[in-house]
Amino acid sequence: MLRLALLLKRSYPRLAGFAMIPVIRALVLLARGLGPVRSTALGAALLRTLGPLLPAHRTAMANLRAAFPDMTDAERRRIALEAWENLGRTGAEYAHLDTLFDYDPAGAGPMRTEVSGIEHFYALRDDGRPGLIFSAHLANWELPGICAARFGLDATAVFRPPNNPAAARLVQEVRRRTMGGLAASTPGAVFAMRDVVENGGHLGQLIDQHFTRGVVVTFLGRPCLANPLLAKLARHYDCPVHGVRVVRLPEGRFRLDLTPPLDLPRAADGTVDVAGAMQAMTSVVEGWVRENPGQWLWMHRRWRPDMLPKPKVAPAPLQPMVEASQANVISPSASQTV
Repeated sequence: MLRLALLLKRSYPRLAGFAMIPVIRALVLLARGLGPVRSTALGAALLRTLGPLLPAHRTAMANLRAAFPDMTDAERRRIALEAWENLGRTGAEYAHLDTLFDYDPAGAGPMRTEVSGIEHFYALRDDGRPGLIFSAHLANWELPGICAARFGLDATAVFRPPNNPAAARLVQEVRRRTMGGLAASTPGAVFAMRDVVENGGHLGQLIDQHFTRGVVVTFLGRPCLANPLLAKLARHYDCPVHGVRVVRLPEGRFRLDLTPPLDLPRAADGTVDVAGAMQAMTSVVEGWVRENPGQWLWMHRRWRPDMLPKPKVAPAPLQPMVEASQANVISPSASQTV
């Protein structure tokens, strides 16, 4: 009986997550019925109200205090509320991802999305080489994958499934309908990701999340751990690395910005320096976050100082011990002489 009780206790979060599947599907149907404008407004209002009541809000405020020590508390609260609104809008937009991206470079009418740096996108698609693309949890971070699929870029998006099984299933279904290849960020999937680049494809990854086995980078003034996958692939295949971000604009519109290829730091032998490359990518993301702080996911525990590698303690110098030893040897002989 006790064993059964322990089993149920351990399984409860997962069972509760699966129980939420019909609820989330009902919310998706409701969002589709309301349309993109009203559903995203409802999502924004809902999380602006409920978000500050959640434990994650304390994480967001702590992150904002550390990142912007010179800001007033009122400014930090405003950014946190904007971040909750953005998350609410993004959640509602999952019901409309198949219609959200409507960019047409030849179109003359009004469009919901625009793309800056489209020439870099075409170069990635047509140069016959593999390529790597990094991004961050800004605005609606699903749009770059949809853009790639719409314009024929052979791209695989690396993603970390949500912890909630219901949310994970919904996100997976939506992504498979609207994007190209997908690869879950698990230890065993690294070989599949390598094969994508090996075969001349393109790999995209969100790099602004904590990664336990990562390399140390500085982000918004504090050290944290970043997944070195893209940097290691860039070093091995010497392929271009671009950044892409999404900016949420007024009236439900978006802009995608694709950077030119980054000039990554290199080691003495000419290969890409992994730690330096991840710092270069992270610095680009930091610039994006500082430009639109209310559109980033501040609720995530990006900084975990207790998980940073401990500094190596230098061995004690030997010279003082040698001198002391010599003194001990000399002293008896000196006393004997006396």
